Amino acid sequence: MSGSRNRDHLNISVLDARHNILATLESWSEMVVERLGVTAPARSVPQLARFLTRHLEWLAGQSPAADFADEVGSLVAELRGTIDPDPGSPQTLIRQCVVDDCGGTISASPGDCGKPGGRSIECSAGHSWEMHEWLTLRRLMERQRKGVTV
Repeated sequence: MSGSRNRDHLNISVLDARHNILATLESWSEMVVERLGVTAPARSVPQLARFLTRHLEWLAGQSPAADFADEVGSLVAELRGTIDPDPGSPQTLIRQCVVDDCGGTISASPGDCGKPGGRSIECSAGHSWEMHEWLTLRRLMERQRKGVTV
């Protein structure tokens, strides 16, 4: 088995985050269904998210729009903290380098990027990505996490 994740235990914070996401999206979807008289989506995160996205313009014009934005922002923060927990800095990114055959580690936090000259992300072996390459780096990390080879 590759990687260092321990898969022998149940991560309660992951289950909590999943429950909170489903409950929040379902609650907002119910409001849309009641007020617009549209058909409710299936009770799954992808279906609820697509449904809310289709009705986002309407939601943004409603009085609880700020609450909706705050709740979604909280879900994002909770999920990020669950995916990449780090007691020192909850939003620190730590990943194996995406360059083939590199044993280095990519480590970056939002604060690092705000420092003078902090417009790049580097791995411990010296690979570097400038700000305009960060979306590409993110895609490579997602592929790596899913075990997809290029």
